[in-house]
Amino acid sequence: MTRLYATLRRDHGTLGWWPGKTRFEVIVGAILTQNTTWRNVERAILRLRENGWLRPAAMARASEEQLAEAIRPSGYYRQKARKLRALLDYLQTRAGGRLDRLARATTEALRAELLEIWGIGPETADSILLYAFGRPVFVVDAYTHRVLERHALHPGGGYEDVRRFLEANLPSDAELYNDFHAQLVWVGHRYCGTKPRCVGCPLEALLPAGGPRAARKGSVV
Repeated sequence: MTRLYATLRRDHGTLGWWPGKTRFEVIVGAILTQNTTWRNVERAILRLRENGWLRPAAMARASEEQLAEAIRPSGYYRQKARKLRALLDYLQTRAGGRLDRLARATTEALRAELLEIWGIGPETADSILLYAFGRPVFVVDAYTHRVLERHALHPGGGYEDVRRFLEANLPSDAELYNDFHAQLVWVGHRYCGTKPRCVGCPLEALLPAGGPRAARKGSVV
């Protein structure tokens, strides 16, 4: 696993992720990026910023309909507006609207709480934990599944199985997880799509004998 990361980092350096000016903006971005591209998220966040709604208290004063219209560029905007409202309700009830109070919770407790919020699944919760709170939790996405599968490293199973596998085989380091996830997205976007382009990929030399391994039936690729 570390060879995979070292090879990518040696090829094009550290990437780092997640763009956001504040902790709350990162959390909002993690919700808005569901089922869309980051370019669309940026457009939605810009509209929220123009309305002055990128602070919890300010966003809470906007109606769900107003939020939906502002985040329309992100797609599924009515659902996402409801998710933002659910997040705000949780934040107010749990911490009086203050993110610094959430930061005092243990990673396990905070993850469990985030997963109870309507519209927040494991990938979004872990993105919030890693990028907004700096917790060493590995974010697993479709690119992660795909790269591991084709390099015969996938442990099998779903999201939690892969997350636990990665965390067990890497040092517990938020900075490392941040950059490794960004590296997997980078190589997945450029080379490891639905149809792999292995020639010229930085990870080509690390492929198992015979080329990219065929996806296991039922796995996420």
